[in-house]
Amino acid sequence: MNTRPALDCDARNGTTFAKRVFDARDLAWVETGRETDILRDIADLVMIGMNCAFNRPLLFILAVVLSVTTTIPSFAQETPDLAKQAQNPIASLISVPFQNNFNFDAGSKEDLQDVLNIQPVIPFRISDRWNLITRTIVPLIHQPELGPGIGNVSGLGDIQFSVFLSPQTPRGGVLWGVGPILLLPTATDHALGAEKLGIGPNGVALAIHGHWLFGTLVNNVFSVAGESDRSDVNQMLVQPFVNYNMAGGWYFVSSPIITGNWKADNDHRWTVPMGGGLGRLFRVGKQRLNTSLQAFNHVEHPDGAASWSLRLQAQLLFPK
Repeated sequence: MNTRPALDCDARNGTTFAKRVFDARDLAWVETGRETDILRDIADLVMIGMNCAFNRPLLFILAVVLSVTTTIPSFAQETPDLAKQAQNPIASLISVPFQNNFNFDAGSKEDLQDVLNIQPVIPFRISDRWNLITRTIVPLIHQPELGPGIGNVSGLGDIQFSVFLSPQTPRGGVLWGVGPILLLPTATDHALGAEKLGIGPNGVALAIHGHWLFGTLVNNVFSVAGESDRSDVNQMLVQPFVNYNMAGGWYFVSSPIITGNWKADNDHRWTVPMGGGLGRLFRVGKQRLNTSLQAFNHVEHPDGAASWSLRLQAQLLFPK
């Protein structure tokens, strides 16, 4: 029986962690030749990801990206149609994205804020013409110190639940979806959430032309109940996304998340990232995976908010 090396995040010696990632991957592939062993290695990385992100974020990104991409030649290539479904937020495709946002220079000590969003997307066919797509965002947050006695805490943030009603076929070359978004006060600490129940409109529109897929998602959440000593919520989110698909499952991507806090003054209202990155769709055994890495410079942001960020995403795909 093969012995699999234990994977951990050695904060004292970061190179040890990276070496053990590659040693475990090589052992699984060379000695057993089974892709399922590599899936177990990826699962190990997910389990230790939060701890490593807090202690060695850049090392963790490097280890994950390199350990996955160096094994890509053994993976079957996927079709362009599946790549576009994976990039479409209202596709008729069950998926579970794990999106980790490393936000740098945040808080009073310009520290790292880490947000891991687990975002299951489940579509339902309600008629021959219409789909109903649900999207849940479960944030696991490490909040650095925001001020004296505020922050330096980790836990669950406020969960968001969205529903989109969308036609099964594009209208005039455009695919769209509309519905409500709910903000649920599930945060385990007051520094991790708004302590408000919120609701608002939510919409997305996109088009596909050849290698290109592009569109925009927009929502605005208004608080309707919650703790009276907390500020009301009135916040807009705009996420434009552009993808250019290439051969071998590779693609360029830019999907910055722009937010506007209407309750703040003009100097502290907007967060505007600019940037993008690279992704690839591939398969490990029978499991389809979509991975990407993006970097953003926050050209506009409130005082105390992050000045730049990295977004690492691994998306499990379950096509019919």
